[in-house]
Amino acid sequence: MARATAFAFRKPSVLPGFGLTLGFAVAYLSLIVLVPLAGLVVKTASMGWPEFWSLATDPRTLAALRLSFGASAAAAAMNAVFGLLVAWVLVRYEFPGKRIIDAMVDLPFALPTAVAGIALTAIYAPNGWIGRYAAEAGVKIAYTPIGIFIALVFIGLPFIVRTVQPVLEDMDREVEEMAATLGANRLQTVVRIVLPTLAPALLTGFALAFARAVGEYGSVIFIAGNIPYVSEIAPLLIVIRLTEFNYAAATAIATVMLALSFVILLAINLLQAWSRRRLGHD
Repeated sequence: MARATAFAFRKPSVLPGFGLTLGFAVAYLSLIVLVPLAGLVVKTASMGWPEFWSLATDPRTLAALRLSFGASAAAAAMNAVFGLLVAWVLVRYEFPGKRIIDAMVDLPFALPTAVAGIALTAIYAPNGWIGRYAAEAGVKIAYTPIGIFIALVFIGLPFIVRTVQPVLEDMDREVEEMAATLGANRLQTVVRIVLPTLAPALLTGFALAFARAVGEYGSVIFIAGNIPYVSEIAPLLIVIRLTEFNYAAATAIATVMLALSFVILLAINLLQAWSRRRLGHD
């Protein structure tokens, strides 16, 4: 009788049952994500550990990996700061042209990466609008790691803004006003109330921006200059090895990138979960 009553009051679902949807989701993810990654791992395992280690620790490979991951982390950190400021301005203030600026945030999403790379190169090249003045000051932007950093900042900014913006919109301002009535100054309110609330969203945006930057290719190759040991990124080195028909080296580099990305994203997710638990306890 109880089961019949529970069944009678069960709300109908728009989607099919859990088993069917779960099976479809797992099958889809397997075809799109797991099967290609498994193929990469199998290809790597077939070459043997000594060969893989030799290819993965090649000085040129290490230089490219160091530049890709270092520039990606630095660009994501930069976007975490200034993306938060952009999101704060868009949510908390009203001003002429606000909708235009809000739409401009999404330009890196809509703009083809090759077009973005060409535009950035034209601006920051030694004869570009900004690059010429930097060159006069003795700073070379294009065809250096600085140019790579700027390109990665450009493509990563929307991830921070669009991740933080909804959280800011849902944040209750009465909590900030209550803190002010209790004697907290503006800095204390930001550090102890606003930032802890935004921390999970900021970490999510950082992870998305970092993941996008690590694998970025189109917007970087034009402004990088692609000089080995100086401004050569890991995705470009993979393409170079493939054009040389050196599939083993390309596979080794891709496997190292996969492993490092997985470890870093796992650490960020664990930190994000810890931040949410701490925020819930507080």
